[in-house]
Amino acid sequence: MRLIFLGPPGCGKGTQAQRIIESYRIPQISTGDLLRQAARDKTALGKEAKKHMDRGELVPDQVVIGMVKERLQANDCKGGFLLDGFPRTVAQAEALDQTLQGMKFKLNAVVSIEVPDPEVVKRLAGRRTCTKCGTMYHVIFNPSRNQGACDKCGGELFQRDDDQEDTIQARLEVYHRQTAPLIEYYGRQKLVRPVSGMGSIDEITGRIKQALGASTG
Repeated sequence: MRLIFLGPPGCGKGTQAQRIIESYRIPQISTGDLLRQAARDKTALGKEAKKHMDRGELVPDQVVIGMVKERLQANDCKGGFLLDGFPRTVAQAEALDQTLQGMKFKLNAVVSIEVPDPEVVKRLAGRRTCTKCGTMYHVIFNPSRNQGACDKCGGELFQRDDDQEDTIQARLEVYHRQTAPLIEYYGRQKLVRPVSGMGSIDEITGRIKQALGASTG
C-alpha cells in the first residue's frame, strides 16, 4: 500500500498515520524526520539541507525530493509506504510523480482528512502544555483537574506560540493556498479518498480503512 496523507493542521493526521502504518506494516516517511536525520548523518543532501535550515530558509524542493527518493529505495519500502507532510505543493507532487514513475511505483490512494476550519481552531487553540514535564492537556477535551496546573507534577500550564489563534489562522491560510490544491491534483488521477476527521479516533481510523479497502484492488 503506497499512500499519501493530506489534511489541515490539527486534523489528526499524525495519530491516524501511526495506526495505519501499524495495520498495514509499512513505514511512515516524514520529510521533517528525513531532513533532521540527513543533517545528523552529514550526507551530501543533508549538508545542503542544513545550510538552508541554519539560515532559516525553506529547503529547496530538489533537495527534499532527493531525500525522499533515497528513502523510497530502502528495502522496507518495497511493500509500501505512507508519506506524511509531503508533498506540500503541486510542484512537489509533480516531481514526486516523476520519481515514482522512474521507480515503477504507483500510488494506491491519497487520504484527505477533512476538518472544518473552526474545529481546527478549537482543537489547537485549546491545547495547553506543562512547563515542567511537557504533558499535554486540552481545555475542552482533556482538561487538567487542577485548573492551570499539571496533574502529574504541578507545573504551570501554558499555551504554545503555534497554538495561538492568530498563528493557527496563518497556518490554515498557508494550507489552503499551498496544500489544498493537491486534492484537485490527485483527484484528476482518481486517487483521493476524502474522510471526515470528526468523531472519535477509532471512528476516523475505521473510515480510513474502509476508504482504503477500495484502493487495494
